[in-house]
Amino acid sequence: MEKRNVYLDYSATTPVKDEVLEKMIPYFTQNFGNPSSLYTIGQESKQAIAEAREQVAALIGAEPREIFFTSSGTEADNWAVIEGAESRLKRGNHVISSKIEHHALLHSLEYLEKRGYSVTRLDVDGDGFVSPDALESAITDRTTLISVMYANNEIGTIQPIAEIAGIAKRHGILFHTDAVQALGNLRIDVRALGVDMLSVSAHKIYGPKGIGALYVRKGVLLPSHMHGGAQENKKRAGTENLAGIVGFGKAAELAMRDLDAHVERVGALRDYFVGRVREAIPDVRINGSLERRLPGNANITFEYIEGEALLLLLDLDGISVSTGSACSSASLTPSHVLTALGVPVEMIHGSLRFTIGDFTAKEDIDYTVESLVKNVEKLRSISSVSREKGWHANGDVQ
Repeated sequence: MEKRNVYLDYSATTPVKDEVLEKMIPYFTQNFGNPSSLYTIGQESKQAIAEAREQVAALIGAEPREIFFTSSGTEADNWAVIEGAESRLKRGNHVISSKIEHHALLHSLEYLEKRGYSVTRLDVDGDGFVSPDALESAITDRTTLISVMYANNEIGTIQPIAEIAGIAKRHGILFHTDAVQALGNLRIDVRALGVDMLSVSAHKIYGPKGIGALYVRKGVLLPSHMHGGAQENKKRAGTENLAGIVGFGKAAELAMRDLDAHVERVGALRDYFVGRVREAIPDVRINGSLERRLPGNANITFEYIEGEALLLLLDLDGISVSTGSACSSASLTPSHVLTALGVPVEMIHGSLRFTIGDFTAKEDIDYTVESLVKNVEKLRSISSVSREKGWHANGDVQ
């Protein structure tokens, strides 16, 4: 087959769209003024940030003053969970989350535990869903914060966030959700969801890296976590990432404009891909729910092989995919998400995450399936596990 370059790791990051880059460039070279300055070019920068804040707020149904720019989704998660918990220490020191959160959240919880907090990490079912009933049962009179991610970065499972937020509200508990993967893939309305805090990031929606945001509902008192100047309404000190913020705003505008078309197209390609893989390759498993799942996500286990070996063979064919979260793909530790789903360790190691985006073509999918068929057969033909199972390269079982 003729080699082509295929990128299927849009959950890890996305390319910056041309319209976004064009909007950003002047803020590196011409409109570079410090937004805190009183002279004209500084005030023009300040206005550009205000416009971007409106664009990001519009994408999630928030008010501009409820949007606080950060360096990343990771920083937003850290800020919400750590400062959110510590600001309510007088009431209690118990936090509830799930076992399939992003490492930005999990490591924040570990930090809190070292400071004497009690953390409940909820189990999930075989599709990766948190049980609202189990969550409510875990609440104690010392619970002050709940954080459950909106959509999972590895398997794409979409949690019942509005229901969980309602439980938190009934008990007077602060609720945060990591919506980094959901942004641009789901229609988000923070008012309808009833969340108190929500984390997002630009580089997942064809914006620049190094810029994220935290939504903090009006009336929620969240302390600063960076100290110095009066930027971000005195909540996050430091000279603003002007070009990054402008790029985030433009990316948010495009995501809002194109959301329905994006979801329909990407979802159709994902379904086509999954269907072709199931038809062409025996002994595969789709991890997570296909009903309540991000449109471009397909996490697939190829039994009797090592996923990392398959990833490298795909890479030789010009295809970029992931063994799981991009933040932990260098680790040989089995995915904590698939482990929580109850997937056996040997099957976890044979799992790859494919995520489809705006620049994916149907021809890319066909090429990828062709490569998968070839390389899965190659790996299974030399696998001691597949021989023990009686599996042959043609798919027959003895």
